[in-house]
This record gives sequence, structure tokens and C-alpha cells, in this order.
Amino acid sequence: MGKRRGLEGEAPARRPRRRYTSEFKSEAVQMLLDGHTAASVCQRLGLSSPTLLSRWKQAGVRQGGVVAVGLEARVRELEAELKRVERERDILKKALSIFGRDG
Repeated sequence: MGKRRGLEGEAPARRPRRRYTSEFKSEAVQMLLDGHTAASVCQRLGLSSPTLLSRWKQAGVRQGGVVAVGLEARVRELEAELKRVERERDILKKALSIFGRDG
């Protein structure tokens, strides 16, 4: 058997491998960090697969660049939000216990 040949007996043409700039990669990863799904980022930017985006994100974290800084900032933001929500929950619990006694 062997390689599959086209109708004219030629090997099927391979698409040339696309190359992306580091700026493009950073912006794509930033979209991911901003809360977009990998699938939606790929669709919007014409990327072939979410796996490619994941590799770019991992590479950015390893290099400690903008991605790592962005992740650290996001973690701090989420931790602050969690504390705020926990305080609100505790206030509501106290209010419910106070109003529950009057009834």
C-alpha cells in the first residue's frame, strides 16, 4: 500500500504551518485569563485547537511573564471577592438570627 494519492496521482498538499507572534499569543492568553472559554477564543481568533492555547498559557507561566503576573493578579482579585462575599454571608446570618428571635 503506501501513501494515499490524489486523483492525479500526487500526494495531497499539506497546509503550511501557521506562525504566530508573541504579541498575538499573549493577547490570546489574556482573553483566556479574562474569562473567555478556550473554545470561544479559538473561534474568534481562528486558532486550530484549544490545546494550542493551553500550551501558550503554560509556556507563559513557565517564563514568568505577563501570563504569570496576570494569573497572580486574578488570584488576588478572586481572594478579595471571596472575603467580601464571606463577610456579607456572615452579616446575613447574624441578621437572620436576630430577626428570628423576635418572631
